[in-house]
Amino acid sequence: MNLLEDLQWRGIIYQQTDEEGLKVTLEKEKISLYCGVDPTADSMHIGHLLPYLTLRRFQQKGHRPIVLVGGATGMIGDPSGKSEERKLQTTDVIQHNVECIQKQMRRIFDFEGEQAALMVNNYDWAGSMDIVTFLRDYGKHVGVNYMLAKDTIANRLETGISFTEFTYTILQAMDFLHLFEKFDCKLQIGGSDQWGNITTGLELIRKMAPEGSKAYGLTIPLVTKADGTKFGKTESGAVWLDPKKTSPYEFYQFWINTADADVIKYLKFFTFLSKEEIEALEVAVQTEPHLRGAQKALAEEMTRMIHGQESLDQAIKITEALFNGDIQKLTAEEIKQGFKDVPSYEHTSGEEVNIVDLLIEAKIAPSKRQAREDVSNGAIYINGERVTELEYVLSEKDRIEGQFTVIRRGKKKYYLIKY
Repeated sequence: MNLLEDLQWRGIIYQQTDEEGLKVTLEKEKISLYCGVDPTADSMHIGHLLPYLTLRRFQQKGHRPIVLVGGATGMIGDPSGKSEERKLQTTDVIQHNVECIQKQMRRIFDFEGEQAALMVNNYDWAGSMDIVTFLRDYGKHVGVNYMLAKDTIANRLETGISFTEFTYTILQAMDFLHLFEKFDCKLQIGGSDQWGNITTGLELIRKMAPEGSKAYGLTIPLVTKADGTKFGKTESGAVWLDPKKTSPYEFYQFWINTADADVIKYLKFFTFLSKEEIEALEVAVQTEPHLRGAQKALAEEMTRMIHGQESLDQAIKITEALFNGDIQKLTAEEIKQGFKDVPSYEHTSGEEVNIVDLLIEAKIAPSKRQAREDVSNGAIYINGERVTELEYVLSEKDRIEGQFTVIRRGKKKYYLIKY
């Protein structure tokens, strides 16, 4: 399969401005193409990944990706998919966010070699532009009626849209024109909600670039889950690429818990496994779903890509330790990752404490009678080891690196004691 056929097989193409034209261009030459993200936070989340992984597929075929982080557009706010105005952020916050996102991009793209990716920031060409230049050189080429016909703007007319966000589509169009003129960038890729902004860019190129100039737009479908719930969300919120916001273990767990109904689609969307490898995993889902081979492959590919092999190994180690109850094999850092969301109690005195008293203090058992029963019946585990002695005293040896004790009540209820 050629590149476009592979994208079609993976279900990655949603809309194209000129399917035949792009096909012919890609057959004849290696092109530069871009995708942009606004630095509205100091990390991307997995909802941002698909357009960039698609850009990476082009790089693997010898094309040059341009990765744009919108230091200027991030100061304005894209109305796409928003029912109300975004809150404006300070220049310092946006600059910090730009640097954080650029760092994450370096994990996805190759910035060295013949087809090295380019990293650009639209603040470099739009940040210092004066309002008269903007209005005369760019605003003159984009009609108000044309803009009002855009879904992103039309959908906001009833609830209200500021002139600031109204002009966002022109700013993004300027990006496409600038990259077209400076780097011969012929294709913009974006999510399905970016169709209006992409076509405005093509409109500027049509009117301002030399006659006969060719450029294209391609959008990616919205990622959905088979059960109708939102992709990329967990009970604790978004799944971030920043390991401080979403630990590699949590990241791994998100992917490994993918439903059978979604896992093949996600393998096609997000991984660089071949058609043959994915089709073999599809058979495995149907014939031996209990082994969860497809989910393991997905979780391993994604965690390795975003966090590296060492973090993947650690995520697998935590997963296996929790499954087998081998808590003592974990380091304090791994305990922190694996038990981030379990109930915790801080034993501030630091003194040795009887197991029954601790169960009451930490509210693991509702009463002394129940605590005694739980211990006597073998329902209490300390760092994976069953404790049945009512007189058992937790001491320094029960503290993992002096920081944590993990108590399990029954089969699955975990509690974290902090020191």
